[in-house]
Amino acid sequence: MKISLSTGSITNVKTDLLAVGVGAGDLRKSDDAKRLDDATSGLLSRAAKDEAFKGEKGETLKVPVKGISASWVVLVGLGRGLGAAQAAQLVGVRAAQEARQHKSLGVVVGDGGAEAVSAAADGVVRGAYRYDRYLTGDRKPKGGLTSATIVVAKQDKSVTAALREGEILGEATNLARDLVNAPPNDLSATVLANEAKKAAAKAGVQCKVLNKKQIEQAGMWLLLAVNRGSKEEPRFVHMSYKPRGAKKRVVFVGKGLTFDSGGLCLKPPKGMADMKCDMAGAAATIGIVVAAARLKLPVEIHGVIASTDNMNGADAYRPGDVFPSLDGKTVEIINTDAEGRLVLADALAYARDLEPDFMIDHATLTGACMVALGKWTAGFFANDDGLGRGYREAAEDSGESFWHMPLTEDLRETLKSDIADIKHTGDAHGGAITAALFLSEFVGKTKWAHCDIAGPAFLDAPHGIHPKGGTGFGVATGVHFLKRIAGK
Repeated sequence: MKISLSTGSITNVKTDLLAVGVGAGDLRKSDDAKRLDDATSGLLSRAAKDEAFKGEKGETLKVPVKGISASWVVLVGLGRGLGAAQAAQLVGVRAAQEARQHKSLGVVVGDGGAEAVSAAADGVVRGAYRYDRYLTGDRKPKGGLTSATIVVAKQDKSVTAALREGEILGEATNLARDLVNAPPNDLSATVLANEAKKAAAKAGVQCKVLNKKQIEQAGMWLLLAVNRGSKEEPRFVHMSYKPRGAKKRVVFVGKGLTFDSGGLCLKPPKGMADMKCDMAGAAATIGIVVAAARLKLPVEIHGVIASTDNMNGADAYRPGDVFPSLDGKTVEIINTDAEGRLVLADALAYARDLEPDFMIDHATLTGACMVALGKWTAGFFANDDGLGRGYREAAEDSGESFWHMPLTEDLRETLKSDIADIKHTGDAHGGAITAALFLSEFVGKTKWAHCDIAGPAFLDAPHGIHPKGGTGFGVATGVHFLKRIAGK
């Protein structure tokens, strides 16, 4: 899809579908909607009245029109209190979803500026997303958008650059979605590593992959423990983007469980059904590194991914086993369905030795986080107040829903083991916090944030700007955080 800019009158934009955002209440309170309503002899306001369109957030009303150059207009409800960028992103997403039977789309941004243009382009790319790789014959979607125009009040270099930035961010999010949506029989740890290499090569990023023998030589015994029940080999991925003159180094770490059966502590069938999504942290990591490289951000960025599946074969690890870690600590296994923190522990110890200024991990780690925050909000933990504030602000910039959770030190007592240095789970209470506390044992003095994206990484129904299935959650916040570091 080609996305371009236009400074022309919104009544003269030649497109199949023209989208405009309207706040809650009377659509004529929006200057752009009023102008379109006047040009169509009140058709939009009559349709809104007939269809009881209220302009609530995400609500849409698609109307065939005459009197302007567009064939259809779609009104997108903005509700109340949205900033210009979040409004533009929502209009872009909902408009592209409504335009799937059309070839061309126009999105009115008006005088929202460069941030709104970037958000609108990001939204259009996300909204046009479909995962149709396995559909055949008549089931394969036909048509689809080939062009989109962002209609702005004025155009300059900053707006042009913002358009490209939005496209890159949307494409990186969709890359993560594709990886998460892939079925586990087609996305083994080896295939995930190969996809990381392919994406890295396109973006000019270096990528090193360790096979099982090399992982053994490195001493990543916790990753190997989780892999013991599988016929598939594990993989360890290290992506690196090193621009000249970079003054900061950031490492992103991703959990790459390509399928999680729960191991010997077997999940119930319903809980296992969507466990192809357990590598969403790895997908987000790939998306962040690729987007940052394509944006040429002046920050050294590494992406570290530990990948395997968690199966219950003859040599599967057991509750009660004790394994060493790359860090050197010994770990007593309590529940084989808490495997994600084990592979992350080795990945964090590896990433720590890269001596980053900041280290951020993404993982679909705990159901406890979903119990606490629901399925649309991710929890994040930080061992540094400045990093915590910066990541929260980046989340606000991106429109993704994160909630800052506490690292309650009293709960560390529940991780004490009688026979090893540490247990890998605590008791039944505060599960998301004890998981984060376990991970903190492997980060040393590095400024670190842990993002538990178990809820919003994979949805059973669309919500807000996110589709059903893989959402690519975390990519946008990671990129906005890097932009803040880069001063952009």
